[in-house]
Amino acid sequence: MRKTLLKPLYPIRICRPHSSPINAGTATHTHHPLHNPSIPDPNPLPLSNSRWVFTTTAPPPPEWVEPINDTSDLISPNPKPSPWVDQIFNLLNDDVSSQMEPKLDAFCRNWFIRLSPNFVCYILSAGRVKTRPELAFRFFNWAGSQKGGGCNYSHNLECYALLIDVLSGSKDVDRVKCVFNEVKNRGFVMSIKCANLLIKSLGNLGMVEELLWVWKEMKEHEIEPSLFTFNFLINGLVNSMFMESAEQVLEVMEAGLVKPDAVTYNTMIKGYCKCGKTKSAFEKFKRMEEMNIEPDKISYMTLIQAFYSDRDYDYCLKLYNEMEEKRLEIPPHAYSLVIGGLCKDGKPMEGYTLFESMIQKGAKANVAMYTALMDAYAKAGHIDQVIRLFERMNNDGFSPDEVTYGVIVNVLCKTGRLEEALNYFELCKENKVAVNAMFYSTLIDGFGKAGRLDEAEKLFEEMVNDGCSRDSYCYNALIDALVKNDKVDEALAFFNRMEIDGCDQTVYTYTIIMSGLFNKHRNEEALKIWDMMIDKGITPTPASFRVLSTGLCLSGKVSRACKILDALAPMGVVIDTACEDMINVLVKAGRVEQACKLADGIVERGREIPGRVRTVLINALRKSGNSEMAMKLMHSKIGIGYDRKGSVKKRVKFRVLVDK
Repeated sequence: MRKTLLKPLYPIRICRPHSSPINAGTATHTHHPLHNPSIPDPNPLPLSNSRWVFTTTAPPPPEWVEPINDTSDLISPNPKPSPWVDQIFNLLNDDVSSQMEPKLDAFCRNWFIRLSPNFVCYILSAGRVKTRPELAFRFFNWAGSQKGGGCNYSHNLECYALLIDVLSGSKDVDRVKCVFNEVKNRGFVMSIKCANLLIKSLGNLGMVEELLWVWKEMKEHEIEPSLFTFNFLINGLVNSMFMESAEQVLEVMEAGLVKPDAVTYNTMIKGYCKCGKTKSAFEKFKRMEEMNIEPDKISYMTLIQAFYSDRDYDYCLKLYNEMEEKRLEIPPHAYSLVIGGLCKDGKPMEGYTLFESMIQKGAKANVAMYTALMDAYAKAGHIDQVIRLFERMNNDGFSPDEVTYGVIVNVLCKTGRLEEALNYFELCKENKVAVNAMFYSTLIDGFGKAGRLDEAEKLFEEMVNDGCSRDSYCYNALIDALVKNDKVDEALAFFNRMEIDGCDQTVYTYTIIMSGLFNKHRNEEALKIWDMMIDKGITPTPASFRVLSTGLCLSGKVSRACKILDALAPMGVVIDTACEDMINVLVKAGRVEQACKLADGIVERGREIPGRVRTVLINALRKSGNSEMAMKLMHSKIGIGYDRKGSVKKRVKFRVLVDK
């Protein structure tokens, strides 16, 4: 037996070469002078193992490499990746141009390797590739074209799932659909890992149809969904605003073996808040407590944000107090929302108290908090506190933004401290803070109301030089200043200039111009401005009609004002306070008889119920100092009572008040 194995397969003798490798292929050969090549060498080179026989010169087949070296005989919780991994990453990082694929081909060909599906999965799941979807897609396509190694390459399901996960980060829905259709056509056997990955990715994109297909495949392959699977499914349904379907999944979880957790309820709360159903979101919040699930800071933050958007600032404060009682971590954004809500609710002192409490707890303030407090104190008339907060913000190292400077300039202009406002405006420019049209409109309005028209017009002209375009606010501020200073013609010139500059005239612009014209008793011109506004499709406001009706009533044209009011109804414009405004104007001007006639006309046409018209007339008489007539009207049946003459019953008209 031993002799047979050691016996060579063929009688092979290896002769010494006639030439060295360096001279191979040349025409001249160097021979030993005593050596005859036709005679066999008496001392042939021995064979180290006569069983090794090479019958071909072809290279060996490529080897399929794995991302992790085989450590089956070692216990290592964090095995080191194969050296090939870094080499492939270097090729991907060095070149993302059109030369990437040829370089990968050349590298694998030179080293006789092919990348296995596990290797491709490892590359796609790496952080260096997950943030580069285009690179991941190209690498995926290149890996799928590999050949050799005994069989052609074929992606597994995990490769597709990881690629879809990468593409979902860039919201590339079309490419995800293309890859997913290939998954459906390949007929893979679903696994729990791939199912979770697909449901998460498809859910983030809102692809509900594809998501439900994966869920169906899980059921067909008898894969029991885990808590993560349910949470990914609910998140996908919520992102697509399928709240009823998400609610059904939640009910299944509550009644099944896999119970919901805080993430499940937070997702539902987020969905209801997104669709504006804050009440339903709060019910889910209460349901968490019933299920013995402790709400976390995400639960509270989502609800605080929703209640802030709904202007329900009391609930914001209530939820904040609950977070403090439970000693949960309170993010800076929560403080901003609660302090901002208190300030918008007209409670600057409460907001400032919470602000100081936040500082004592080690939390850091921000510019938004300071600005909200300054604005609230400004609206409450506490100007000195606004200045102190501004100085404190600068001392704390915060740089005021354009909103903060806008608050300072606005409050100083409203209180007549124009020089200080102008100083802060210049400081804003020095600090290279963006100056917008609102700054200029505030200053123009302040100087205009103070009667300093030259400075207001100077600021108006300087706007363009500072690279700030004029808007309707700036024009309205200047036009209003000119009208209040009896310069109606100049105001009309700026009114016409708005169209030339391409600035839209608003309902406030027309209202200001009409007010100035009526004050100068230029009623026909004012009516032309009204008609121009209606022709341009600008909807009148109660203020604009009040200006019109006041001007017409004082000029004795009450019926014309009523006709204009009737013409607005078919246009869908209903001004509830129109009749009340006209009665007040007439009574205040001492024209009680016309006011009574107008009141009778209002009641007869069914515009208002008699009782309300009677109350309006009583209040108008009282405010105008005619208390005796107001008492007389209040203790009589005028306007609401009836006189019977035989079988005829007639309402007692308001004009009876004047006749008697």
